[in-house]
Formats: sequence, structure tokens, C-alpha cells
Amino acid sequence: MRMLTRRLLLPGLTALALAGTGCSSPGHSAAAGPGSAATPAATSDGTQQLDVNAAPQGSAAPTPLARTRTGKGQPEKSSLKVASYDKASGRAVIATAPAAPTEKPSHSPTPGKTAGKPTAKPVDKPVAVGDIIASAPAPGAPNGLLAKVTEVVGKNDRGTEVKTASTTLASVLKDDKADGKVPVDPASVSVVPLMKGVTFSYAKSQGVRFGPQGAKLPLGNLRLDVNAAVDTAKDAPASAGASVSGFVQLAPQVEFSYDGSKDGGLGLSSAFLGMSGDWSSQWALKGRAAASTGAPKRIPFAKLHSAPVIQVGPVPVVVNLDLTCYVQVEADGHVTLDVQQDVKGDFRVGGSYAAGKGWSPVSTSAVHSTPVNASVSAAGQVKGALGAEASVGLYGAVGVTADFAPSLRGEVDAKANASSDGKASASASWAVYGGFDLSGRLNLQLSLFGTPVIEHHIPLGALHREWSLAKGHAER
Repeated sequence: MRMLTRRLLLPGLTALALAGTGCSSPGHSAAAGPGSAATPAATSDGTQQLDVNAAPQGSAAPTPLARTRTGKGQPEKSSLKVASYDKASGRAVIATAPAAPTEKPSHSPTPGKTAGKPTAKPVDKPVAVGDIIASAPAPGAPNGLLAKVTEVVGKNDRGTEVKTASTTLASVLKDDKADGKVPVDPASVSVVPLMKGVTFSYAKSQGVRFGPQGAKLPLGNLRLDVNAAVDTAKDAPASAGASVSGFVQLAPQVEFSYDGSKDGGLGLSSAFLGMSGDWSSQWALKGRAAASTGAPKRIPFAKLHSAPVIQVGPVPVVVNLDLTCYVQVEADGHVTLDVQQDVKGDFRVGGSYAAGKGWSPVSTSAVHSTPVNASVSAAGQVKGALGAEASVGLYGAVGVTADFAPSLRGEVDAKANASSDGKASASASWAVYGGFDLSGRLNLQLSLFGTPVIEHHIPLGALHREWSLAKGHAER
């Protein structure tokens, strides 16, 4: 009878070639949805619209630093730099810029200047109590530094030592406005493989392409390929050895928006922090993977980290991004499967702030699956997903976490009956579903914008969509 059941199941589930449609969910209304960065200009209320761009990479210039002097006025670019920082004590050493070279005499001197005499560039005034400083990553501050000077201790051979206290972006950006998206440079991403058989590739600017043999990646994309064995169920035969193979390809970008104009004099008007991008994956899961009944087994295969610096006007804002890519199997421990799926789509997650309403989550996704192949050789249920846990924050503090995972689920129900007259029958029904899961939360650290502290973690709201790929029934 067992052999009869197998003969009924295999014809129905082998070599499915089906196209699935995806899912989308309207996000929460964002008070400040990021868009294209505007050219810096004074607005009607006297504030400035600041550009949002990627900070220059690999420059020999001092670490970018901006400050708002004595807590007043608008932020300005500074030639000072953070020479060192001690997080435990909050002490920092601020170094003066190297001596500025003299300029060559001009053939046509400007009025009021003496011809033939070199002019020197203005030198930054010494740092003072009340100054707000915002720095890109520096010694002792790998995630950058956003702090207020509370005391000037004195000078030493490295610069001026100061005591600092934590502060917010509102204290440096003041009542200015900024709005933009910045792609993450794949070359800045560090990767830690968590199992053998993982390779990382990317395509950067200027048309230079890196990737697995025969693959051409779109510019700005990063890709992880995995080809590795996974734990097999204890009672599985050698022929049912489990493995996972395929790739994940991403083009992540940071979305940042800030509106410091006062709403009724109550403070910050709106803000947004999030991550979005294109997603594609092609993956196959084979064999009888180990999984306990009802409990998903998550198999991380790589961790990625990047700390891109986005330039908001003169202010360097350090964004921290982390991703853990994984394969997840949820099964009853009896199913041996051979499943493959191609997925393409996009995602957008983040937190949106509006004065009078507070923080609200934003989570949207549109995913489409291309032809799927699957076969199952025993009755039971199985679900496989290839996804990523992601976090995005500012200056080392996590603000938004998200978990997005395209999935494929199959279920088989087989029955066999026998009667006293010697007649026997067997039947089986099966179904395969494509899907996508997106979940996450907003964290307390979003208060770095200068908004009220979030009292509790705010869930993004689980976004779950599933669509039927195929189903069937067989009797004998």
C-alpha cells in the first residue's frame, strides 16, 4: 500500500511549471515620504532645504564633521575632526585642521586686497561649550559621533579634549528640511559567511562588474550565492541528504527625511527613516531536512554589515545597516522534497513620524514568482523560505528591524482504505503555494531624531500574502 501511495503522489507534484502573482500591501500613510533630494534653497519660512547625498568615499581629507556653534544658528561644515573618542567617559579629542596652504597671487586682485600677497583660508574657531558636533566614523567611534560639548577640558598634543553628552539630530539640523534616497555602495558591505559554500559578489560604479562565473549584475547590486549541505532528519536514508543552493540579490538604499519646521511650536514636524530596494532570489531546497514538528528551523548562512555615511547638507549622518540571510524549513520531519523557485520584487520598511500622531510603521512589498518545480515523496507538510533579517539605524542605534522572506509551501494528504471483501483504494490530494512574509518593529532609538521617546516597541504589522500555484487530486 505504501508503494501505491507513492505512485499516486509523484505524478501530481513533479515538474510543476507555473507562474504565480505576488503580493502588495499599502503602507501606513507616511507624513514625510522620502523622495528625490532637492537643491539647497531657502524656503518661504526662512528654513533651508538640504541635499541628501552619499558622502564621498576614500577621500584623503579629514573625517567629515559638522557643528552648530554654541547650539545656535545653522549647521556648518567644519575642517575640525574627531581625533579620538572614549564612549565610556564621553570624552573626545577634537583636532584642528592642518595648516591651510597659501593661495597663489591673483593676476586680477579683487577690490580691497593687495595684489601679490597670498591669502590664507579661514581657520575654524576653537570648539566651545554648547557646540553640537556630528562626525563620520572616527577613532573610538566606528558608528560616527553625534554629541554636545559640555566642557572644554584643555589642550594636549593631539588637540582639544572635551567632555560630551548625547544629543539628537534636531539639535544640529535645527529647523531645516531634508528628503532623499541614497543607494548603499555594495563595495562598502562586509560579509561574514556562516557556513561553507557561501560566496559574495557585487557590481559597483564605473561599469566594473563582479560576480559568479557567467553572471552580470546590475550596478549597485550585491549578491550572495550559497551551495551547502544542511542537517538531515535522523531517520532519513542516505539518498535523502539535504542541501540548499541558489542566490539572493539585493540593491538596498537608505531613505531619510527630516522636517524641523515647528508645528504649532511643539517641535519637529515630521521625519522618516527606512530601507528599500529590489530583491531577487533563485533557490532550491532538496532532501529531508531536519525539522521538529511544528517548529521552523532557521539556517543562517551569511551576515552583512555596512555603515554608509549620507551627507545631509553639511551634516554627515551615519546609518548602520545589518542583514542576516537565512534559509528556513518548516516540516513535520517526514517529507522528502525537491523544490525550486525564482522570486523577484521589492520591499520598503521604515518608520514615519508626524507631529501630533507620533511614530507609525511603513511596510510594503510587491513580489512575483516565476516557474516553480517541486516534488514530494511522502504525505505531510513542508514550507521553505529564503529571506533576510534586516536592521537600520543611526549612529550605531537600531531604529527599525524587519524580516522579509519569500516562501514556498506544499502539503500532501494521502489516504488508503481496505475492506473485508478484499477491495482496496487509495487517494491523495496536494497543493503548492507561493508567498511572502514581512514583519518587524520600530525601536526606541528612533528618538535620535529629537522626537518623543517611543514607550514601547511598535510592530510593523505582519504582512503575509500567499497565493495558490497548483493543486490536484488522484485516486486509485
